[in-house]
Amino acid sequence: MKKGFKKTVGFVHLWLGLGSGLIVFIAALTGSLLVFEKEIDKAINPEYYTVSTIGNSKKTIDFCTDILQQQYGIKKITRIYTFNDPLRTMQILAKDSDKKAQFFSIDPYTGKVLATTPQEKRFFVFVLKIHRQLLLGDTGQIIMGTSCLIFVIMLISGIILWWPKKIKNLKQRLTVKWGASFKRVNWDFHSTFGFYSFLILLVISLTGLSFAFTWFQDGVYFLADGTTKRPSAKVKNPTKTDPKLNNTAFYQSIYNKADSIFPYTGNIQIRMPVDTINSILVLKENTEKTIPNQSSAAYFDKYTAEEIEARPYESFSNGDKIKRLNYPIHTGSIYGLPTKIIAFLVSLFALTLPITGLLIWLGKKKKRVQKSNA
Repeated sequence: MKKGFKKTVGFVHLWLGLGSGLIVFIAALTGSLLVFEKEIDKAINPEYYTVSTIGNSKKTIDFCTDILQQQYGIKKITRIYTFNDPLRTMQILAKDSDKKAQFFSIDPYTGKVLATTPQEKRFFVFVLKIHRQLLLGDTGQIIMGTSCLIFVIMLISGIILWWPKKIKNLKQRLTVKWGASFKRVNWDFHSTFGFYSFLILLVISLTGLSFAFTWFQDGVYFLADGTTKRPSAKVKNPTKTDPKLNNTAFYQSIYNKADSIFPYTGNIQIRMPVDTINSILVLKENTEKTIPNQSSAAYFDKYTAEEIEARPYESFSNGDKIKRLNYPIHTGSIYGLPTKIIAFLVSLFALTLPITGLLIWLGKKKKRVQKSNA
C-alpha cells in the first residue's frame, strides 16, 4: 500500500476521531446499557414485569383500562402491551388529564395497578433519548447520525491503517504485547482489538444509520425491493364519526380478533392512533420463532372495533423484513444472550476507542515536540 495513501487515511482517521470522540463515547456508553435494557429494568423494577401470583383467569383489557380511568383520571389510552407468559404483567401507556404520558403495570388477573410512573422519567427512556438525540431533539439526531456515519469511515480507515505492509508481520498485528511499555500496549489495544471488533461494530453502526437517516433506510429498501416506495404503516379509519356504540369490551374484542386472525403463540400490542384520521394498529409477535420481531399486523376501526385489514408477516416485502430485524441486530438481541454479550463487549470496547486514540495522538505530538527541541 502506497505510503502517501496511508498517510492521507491516517490524517482523516485522526481528525475525524478527534472531532467525534466525545459523541462516540456517549453513544457507546448508552448503547452498552441499552443492550441489556430489559434485563436491567426487570431487575430494578420487577413490579413492571411479573405478577406475584398466577390467577385462574385474566380480567378483560377493558376492565383494566376502566380502573385507570376511574382511579387515575386517564383520558386517552395510547398503547396496550399483553404477553403470552402467564407471569407477565399487562403494560399500558396512557395520557392523563394534563396530556402527560403515564406508564402503568397491571396485574391481569385482578386488574390491580402494581406500579406507575411518568413515561419521561423512566430511566431507559432517558438513556434512549441520549443515545439517539443527545436530548437535543431533531438537531441531536442529526449530530448523532453524522457521528455514526463518521464512525463507519473511521472503522474502515482503521482497518487500512492496521493492515501490515508485509504478510509476515500479520501475526504481530493480531496480538497485544502486554509486557511492553504503556504506549505500545495502548496502541496494540486500540488497533488489535479494533480489528477483532471491526465487523460487529460496522454492523451496529450501519443499523444505527437506519434510525438516524431516512435516506439510508430508503437505500436499504431499494437494495432489498428495487424501490424506495413501501406500503404505509398507517391505514385510514373508514368510520369518520363515533357512532357511540355500547361496546363494553372494545379493547378485548380487538385483542380476541387479532389473536384469532394470527393463530400462533405470541405477544400482542395494541396501538391507538395519535391523530383523528387513522385506525388502530395491532401487532402480534410470533414468539414461536427463534428470530425476534417477526410481527404480523392487523388494523381495526377505532370506533366500532371492526377488522379493516390484516397483513401477515409473510406478506411483507424483503425491505420490511430487514427493517424489522434492524433493532434486534443493532442491540445484539438477534440470537438471544450470546449475541447480546458480544454486542455489550464490543460496545464497551468502542467506548475506549476515543480515549486510546487520543492517547496515541498525544504521544505522537509529544514526540514531535521533543524532536523539534532537540
